[in-house]
Parts: sequence; C-alpha cells; structure tokens
Amino acid sequence: MPDMHEVNAVITNSKARVAELMSSLKIDEKRAALADIDKKMAASDFWNDSEAAQEIVQSRKGFTVILEPFDAFVSDLNDCVELLELGVDEDDKDTIDEASELIMALPQRLEALETMALLGGPHDAENAFFSIHTGAGGSDACECAEMLLRMYTRYFESKGWNIETLSFTEGEEAGIKGVDLRVSGEYVFGMLKGEMGVHRLVRMSPFSGKRETSFAAVDVVPDFRAEINIEIDENDLRIDTYRAGGKGGQHVNTTDSAVRITHIPTNIVVAVQNERSQHSNKAKAMEILKARLYAHEEQKRLAESSERNAQKSDNAWGSQIRNYVLHPYTMVKDVRTDCQTGNVQGVLDGDLEPFLDAYLRWLSKNGG
Repeated sequence: MPDMHEVNAVITNSKARVAELMSSLKIDEKRAALADIDKKMAASDFWNDSEAAQEIVQSRKGFTVILEPFDAFVSDLNDCVELLELGVDEDDKDTIDEASELIMALPQRLEALETMALLGGPHDAENAFFSIHTGAGGSDACECAEMLLRMYTRYFESKGWNIETLSFTEGEEAGIKGVDLRVSGEYVFGMLKGEMGVHRLVRMSPFSGKRETSFAAVDVVPDFRAEINIEIDENDLRIDTYRAGGKGGQHVNTTDSAVRITHIPTNIVVAVQNERSQHSNKAKAMEILKARLYAHEEQKRLAESSERNAQKSDNAWGSQIRNYVLHPYTMVKDVRTDCQTGNVQGVLDGDLEPFLDAYLRWLSKNGG
C-alpha cells in the first residue's frame, strides 16, 4: 500500500504549482489570444494574403506549445485524483496503487512546465544560429569542440529539433576547428542562450599523455531573419570563396562554392558551405550576417549585464562558464549556477536538461 500521506501531499503541491503557473504563464491571456487567432483563421479570406497568414499560423504555434502541455497536465492531474478517489471509495487496492504511481510521477512533468514559464524573453521562442569554435589547447581543443558538437547534437535530437549544418572545419590533427549550425524547433534560443560562453575540458591528453586543459567557445544568436530589415554597405564586406571539405557525408562539398563573409566594421565573420552553389551560399550567409548584426546592435542598445559580457570574453583561462573534468576525478560543473554532476558521460551523451533548467532559474533570480 502506498504512503497516502505522501500521495496527498503531491496532489496538494501540484495543485498549488498549477495555480502559480496559471499566473506566470498568463494562461487566460493566451487562451484569449488563441481564440482570436482561430477566429481570424476561420475567415473565408484568411489565405488571400499568404505571407500574413503564415505569420499568424506561426504565432499560433507560440500559444499552443504552452497551452497544450499545460492543459494535458491539468487533465491528467484531475483524472489521477478521480481515479484515486474511486479506488478509496471502493477499497480497491489495485486502483489505488495505479493512481498513486501516476500521481508520484506528476512533479517531474511539472518541472518541465515551470521551465517553460521561465522562457519569457523577447526572443526565447526563436530558432537559433549555434556555433562551436576552438580556443586554447591545440589538437586537444579541436577534440573538445568535437565532443561538444556530439553532446549538443544528441541533445538537439532528443528534443526533436532540426539541425542544419552551415559550415564545418576539421582540425589539422583531430577533431574540429569549428562548426556553424542553424537549429530550429520550439523555444530553441530560450533553451540554449545560457550555453553561450567558454567551455573547459580537463582530461588525460591522447596526444601528450599528460593531463591537459583545453577550451572551446559556444555562441548562440537568435534567428532574427523573419523580423529584420538591415541594409548592409557592400564596401563594408570582404567576401572570400573556397572549397569546402570534411570527413564525408553532409560535410562534403567538392566545388569551390563555400562563402565566407567578413563585416569589416564589426569583424563579424559568417561562413556557409552546405549549399551546392556559390550564389546560394552567399545568400544564406548574408541572411545570417544580418541576424548577427541585429544581435550585435541589440546588445549595444540594451547594454547588457556584465555577466553576459563575461560570457563573451577571451576563449581561455578564467572565462569559462562550465568545466568538464575527466581526470583525475569526474565532474561537470557550471560555474554560474553551481549545478554539477559526477555523471560526465551522461552529460557528454546529451543529458543537458539539468544545466539548462538551472541556468534559466538562476537568470530569473538574478533579474535576467
């Protein structure tokens, strides 16, 4: 027989947290907005302006991605309570056990909803341009970057997000020097914004046979392309073309079609090699450059906190946001939130949710 005191405590706590989420997620406001969108979509002339219609359809997803899991949880909570009451009324142990097991699993689902409540930033719902580049550490840094790529790829896949490789540069001896991705899905930027910064790896080096420290930097920029209109002076650009290379598969490009654009005033560099033609790569690189310039100007206007600026500091000692230690002990620790685990392999296999959630909660408490 389950501990009914504990089961009832979970029910009481879950109901209280649902009430808090109703307020923090602005559920009533979102329901009203969704009803208004559905009314517009039901109009006979809705698709006459296809571009405007697509924007409305996209905005609808921003409401349903929150309302649907919230409503599903509330429905399941009520069903579980009714099932438990039925079991108690009929003195049916099997029904009580079934309901209790379902109820005890509810807090984990609530945590996911509470994380969603923290994703209220102006660009949190956007897709993102995601980059990894090596820092100090030579070939060890290249392997560090490759380990991070594998880690993030597994996390993206677990979320069902789409990954588009824009550019990929191998290391001279091992690993990668850098990779640029476009990641699309639900609340991609909001979930990943805390990953921007320097990541530090400590391990026994397969190259020197000694304990070595290496670094790789992650950059995350919202995909602003749908909302920006920036004019760029061609005189401010240096455009280089080259032949893309890679280990095979999606990274191979045997033509001289890869494009690298440098915006001289800001020294922002964008490289794209995944399209077959130079024209297509240049067009996509210009889109990404506009997004990065938009983000650059926004950061200047907002004069963001020193915490964010520190994340963008030199890619070496003293600037890291997270440490991955494989020797002489095993630990992953985020230096901002103090979130840590000894299950290094689990993290490197893509189990990043505790760190992402801890960052969002830390950011909320610190006025982010």
